[in-house]
Amino acid sequence: MKLVIHHHTRFRYSQPLLYTVQSLHLWPVSSACQSVEHWELRVPGTLCSQPDIEGNRVHSFSLSARPEKNLRENSVTARGTVVTHGVAEFTDAPTLPPPGFYLRSTPLAEPYPRMAMWALQAEPGLMAARARGERPGAADLLALAGAVADKVQYRKGSTGVETTALESFDWGLGVCQDQAHVMVAVCRSIGLPARYVSGYFYAANEPDLASHAWVDVCVDPANRRWLSLDVTHRCPTDERHIRLAAATDYSACTPVKGLRRGGGEEDMSVDVRISLA
Repeated sequence: MKLVIHHHTRFRYSQPLLYTVQSLHLWPVSSACQSVEHWELRVPGTLCSQPDIEGNRVHSFSLSARPEKNLRENSVTARGTVVTHGVAEFTDAPTLPPPGFYLRSTPLAEPYPRMAMWALQAEPGLMAARARGERPGAADLLALAGAVADKVQYRKGSTGVETTALESFDWGLGVCQDQAHVMVAVCRSIGLPARYVSGYFYAANEPDLASHAWVDVCVDPANRRWLSLDVTHRCPTDERHIRLAAATDYSACTPVKGLRRGGGEEDMSVDVRISLA
C-alpha cells in the first residue's frame, strides 16, 4: 500500500518566544516493514541530525528571537510517501541494541510482579508455554494483546502523555499510547523484551486514528526476531501501519519534544492526514 502522510504540529504562545530547541522523531526509516519513497521536514531553523542507538532518524533545531520580533508561533511539518509491506515479523539488524536492552524498566513502562500474575491468569497459553519451558508463540502474544485491550478500555481524553503503564493498568482506561505501554510493561514483567512503537495508521475517513502507537515483542532473542502487535486493533501490524520510531517507551521517541525560554502559556495543535497515493 502506498500512503501519503502530512503531519503538522503548531505551537502558539501567549507571550513572545525568546528561544527554543526541539528534538524530532519524525522521519520514518526503510525496513522490512516499509519503503520510504520520499520524506521531508520543514522547520523554522537549521535541521541537524542526531545520533540514535535504536535505529531511528532523529533531528533537532533551535530558534531564537529578540522580544521586539514578537514571535508567537512555531510549527513543524513532516510529509512524504511510504510504501508499506504488511510485515509483522522481522529480524533486527546486528547494529541495533540486543533484545535484553528492552527488558529494563523505564519510567512509562515499568514491569511489576502483579502485572505478570495478571498476564499468566488472563492468557492460559502463556502459563502452558512456561510449563513446557518454551517461549510464547505468536498466537499466545496476540491473545495477550487482546487481553490488554480488554483490561485497558480505549477512552479518549482519559489519560495524558505522562500517564504510566501501571496507572493505566489500574484505571482500566487509556488510549493507544497507554495500551501500548501496558503491553510493553506486561511483557517485561514476564521476561519478554518489548518496545514501544510510534507511527501512523491508515483508516479511510477516520483522521482521529492517524497518529498511533503499538508494540514490538521479541519472540526469539537469540536470533533478534520480533513480532509487531497493534493492541488497540487486536492484530499484528499490516499494510495500514507506518513505523515512525521505536524505543523503550514514548518519552524516548516523542515526535516533537523541546525546551524553551519565554512564550508564556503554550498551546499545541497536531494535524495528521493520511491518504492513498
